[in-house]
Amino acid sequence: MNQGEKTDNNQGWLKVIGSTRPISFFLKSYAMFILLCDIVYFLTYLVASIFQAILNFIRPPKLKSLKGEIAVIIGASRGVGRELAIKLAEQGTVPVCLDINHIDNQTLVKDIRKMGHEAFGYTCDVTSKDQVEHVIDAIDRDVGDISMYFHCCGVPSPRSLVSEPPPIQVTMDVSIVSHFYLLDQILPKMKKLKYGHIVLLTSVAGLSCIKTQLPLAVAQFAVQGLFESLVEDLRMSKCQDLIQISLIHIYPFIVSENLENDIRLRIPSYFGTIRAEHAALQILRGVRRNQMEISIPTYYFYIGNILRMLPKNATYLLREMLDTGVDFG
Repeated sequence: MNQGEKTDNNQGWLKVIGSTRPISFFLKSYAMFILLCDIVYFLTYLVASIFQAILNFIRPPKLKSLKGEIAVIIGASRGVGRELAIKLAEQGTVPVCLDINHIDNQTLVKDIRKMGHEAFGYTCDVTSKDQVEHVIDAIDRDVGDISMYFHCCGVPSPRSLVSEPPPIQVTMDVSIVSHFYLLDQILPKMKKLKYGHIVLLTSVAGLSCIKTQLPLAVAQFAVQGLFESLVEDLRMSKCQDLIQISLIHIYPFIVSENLENDIRLRIPSYFGTIRAEHAALQILRGVRRNQMEISIPTYYFYIGNILRMLPKNATYLLREMLDTGVDFG
C-alpha cells in the first residue's frame, strides 16, 4: 500500500467517525429527553398522590361492603382476633376461625352462630406446614374460596411481654414462619381469582425493642418486611389493584382488657386504653377503606413516622419520657 492509498483510507475513517457524531448526539439527546419525561411524570404523580392522601385524610373513602366475603382469622380464640371474627360476622362475612386452642375456638364459633351468623372453626397449628395445607384444603372444600386473610396470632398480650419470653424458635415460627406456610396456600388462589385482602397484624415490639424480648422484636420487625415484600410482589405481578394488603400496628399495652390490673404505665393519662372490641372496629374501618397501614391507636401511626425523621438521640430521649415502665401493678 502506497502513501496515497493510506491517505485515502485515513480520510475515509475520518468521514465515518465524523458521520457518527450527529447520531451519538441524537441518541444522547433522546435519552435525556426520556429521562426528563420520567422525572416530570414522577413529580406529577408524587404531587397527585400527596394531594390524594390529604383529600382522603379530610374526607375518607366510603367503606366497602364485606358481605359474602370468606375471611380466615388466624389466632381467633382470644383478644383482637376474637373480636375481629365477631365483627366480621356482623358485617355479613363468613368468619373461618383458626386456632391451636380447640376449646376456645369452638366456643367462639358457637357464640357467633347463636347470634344468627354463619361461622366455621378449625383447629390448626400454623407452625406445621402439613397441618396448614390440610386445613386450607378443608376450608376450600367445606366453605369456599378464601377472600380475606387476617393473621393475628403473632401479636403478644401485655402480660406475655413482661413475663419470661418463649423459646426463640417458637417465637419465629409463630410470628413469621407461619405467614409463609399460610400465604403459600392462600395467595396463589387469590391471584387466580384476581381478588382478595390480606391483613397482617404486628406489635409495637417491632418498632421499639422491649427488655428481654429481642427475638419477639426481630420477629415483629420481620412482619413489616414481609408486608413490604408482598406489596412489591403484588406490584410486579400486576395484582396491586386486585388484591389489597393492610398492615396493622397494634400497641398491646393500650389494647388490653385488664390493663389496669396487669401493667403499670409511666404516664397513664397520656396512653389511655382501648378495649379489644373497639380496636377490632378501628381495624375493620381501615380495612374497609383499603388503607395500607393502620395503627391502633390511630394517632400512633403519625407519631411513628415523625419519630423516624428525628435524630437518634432525640428518639431515645422521647422513648425514655414515654416509656411504659412495664411492671406488674
